[in-house]
Amino acid sequence: MNGKGEKIEVCPVAELEPGSVRVVETGDVPVAVFNCEGTILAIEDRCSHDDGPLAEGTLDQSGCTVECPRHGSLFDLKTGQPKTLPAFQPVRTFPVDTSDDTIKVEV
Repeated sequence: MNGKGEKIEVCPVAELEPGSVRVVETGDVPVAVFNCEGTILAIEDRCSHDDGPLAEGTLDQSGCTVECPRHGSLFDLKTGQPKTLPAFQPVRTFPVDTSDDTIKVEV
């Protein structure tokens, strides 16, 4: 392997409107792909506190955060870092490629 991960095709850029999210199953970890005011960001779809599905949480586009639907931890979509308790461990983030008008996530 050349050090780069596999690129998973998500959808055309036009199909993921600002404020929306898609989940991609990658085999070992589900990835939530968010459109935060036109910026496409990808994080692990699993709260580090209790494995809650972050894609089902509330997206704050102005702050680029998502709130876990189970216990309310806020996660920074750019870094994966929790901003509030009860979560204190970060979740993984993934590089996103939007060339050719298609969203691809490197896992």
